[in-house]
This record gives sequence, structure tokens and C-alpha cells, in this order.
Amino acid sequence: MLNVLTSMSIIGVVVVAMTFVLVAGGLADLSVPATVATGAILSLAFQPVLGTVGAFGAGVMAATAAGVLNGVLVGYGRINAIIVTLATGTIILGAAQWSVGGVIVYGAYPTSGDLLKGRIAGVPGIVLVFGLAALMGHLLLSRTVWGRWTRATGDNYAAATAATVPVRLVRAGAFVLTGLAGGVSGGLLGLTLQNARPGIGQGYEFDAITAVVVGGVSILGGQGSVGRAVGGLVFVQLLTNVMTLAGVRTPVQGLALGLLIIAAVALDVAVRRRGGS
Repeated sequence: MLNVLTSMSIIGVVVVAMTFVLVAGGLADLSVPATVATGAILSLAFQPVLGTVGAFGAGVMAATAAGVLNGVLVGYGRINAIIVTLATGTIILGAAQWSVGGVIVYGAYPTSGDLLKGRIAGVPGIVLVFGLAALMGHLLLSRTVWGRWTRATGDNYAAATAATVPVRLVRAGAFVLTGLAGGVSGGLLGLTLQNARPGIGQGYEFDAITAVVVGGVSILGGQGSVGRAVGGLVFVQLLTNVMTLAGVRTPVQGLALGLLIIAAVALDVAVRRRGGS
């Protein structure tokens, strides 16, 4: 379990933020691979100039800027989230590649990731970071006015608007969170591996959406929790681990996870329709 927790912690940060996107009715954020790569690349590339902490902050800020752009276009411009996030992801990743000349970036300080790879009271540092992110996300969604606004926006956009909920701000904020989470996740990944390339975040959006949907967060919006999403992430990681140990080939694993998503979404739609009737 400790190995599973360690392997899922970096993507887990993104899962927490993706939960807000789905609950708010924002469909999904497909710019995650780009924001993760941006956070990883800049966190290492700027180390000689800004130091470890400053470079990490620069990577997170750049990824968050992409989230802000997504939020403005989706939340206020009412443009389809799939189109917007694909476009901004391409732009931000291209800018990050250009800033480092399109090459693999290596860390200037190999020991900068020791705290993340080390253990505190027997628990890996990276797991503690994920635990903190999950706790903060849970409290924000379940214990605050913002969380209630998020659920109301995803459940019934028109009714929430009539009830004076700032629906545009709420939906925009969900994408800002995924940008921030992508930058943090990428920075952690870069510091852990001590190298980063443009494709380092490839597949992270699929993994995050799979975990969130399998965890019972409604793709239609308005329902779900961070706890469920984390539970879905643990289940998917355990399933993947079991398939790997059993010698199941990677394409077959992808097929199994794809079928799992279809089943989860179909069940969600069926339950929502029955509840609506």
C-alpha cells in the first residue's frame, strides 16, 4: 500500500483539483499534461538562476497562468472546455519548450528532491504533500461556501444563477485550481526525477479523469467529493498494479481502464436519470 500511495501521490494532486472541475460542471481539463510538463521543466531549468524554491514557484506560477486563461475562457466566455483546454495546453507547453530550447532539462542540484524522496515518521515526503492537498481540497469542497457554490453551479447552472451564486467565477476558479495543481504536480515530479522533458505529463489527464469518475464523481456535475475521487484513485492504482504484476500487457491495461470509465459514466447517467424521473 505504501508503494501504491507513493506512485499515486503526484497524480493525486491533480485528481483533487479535477474533482472541482467535474463537480462544477466543467467537463474536464485537458491541458493537464502541458501544465505538468511546464511545472517540471521550469522547476529544473530555473534552478541555477532562482534556486530550488524560486524555480519551483516559477513553474507553478506559469502553470497557474494557463489555468487562469482556461478559467476566463470557460467560465466567462462560456466556450467549450474541451476546445479551450486543448488549445491553451498546446500554447503553454510550446512556450515552456521554447524557453529551454526544446531539450531535456536536468536538475542543477541533485539533492533538491531528497526531502520528497525521504521519509518523515516512516511516510514518504511526497505522500505527505498529497495528503495535505487532499485534506485542503476536501475541506474546501465540503466545509465552505465556495464548495456549496461549486455543487450548486454543477447541479443546476440556471438555478444557481437565479440564486445569485457567482457561477462564472466558480467555474473559472475550478480551472485555476487544475492549473495550480498541474504546476505543483509537475514541479514535484521534476524534483523527484531530476529531469524533465516535454512529454513528462502525457496521460495525466486520462489518469485523473479515470480516478475521479470511477470514484463516483458525476460527469454531469453537481455531485461528488474529494474523498470519493481519492478512493477512485486508490482503486485504479491497485487495479493497474495487479494487472502489471500479472503480466497483463499495457494495451490491454488501457482497454480495461477505458471500459471501466464507460461503465462508471453509464452508471452515473442511469442513476441521475432515474433520480430525475
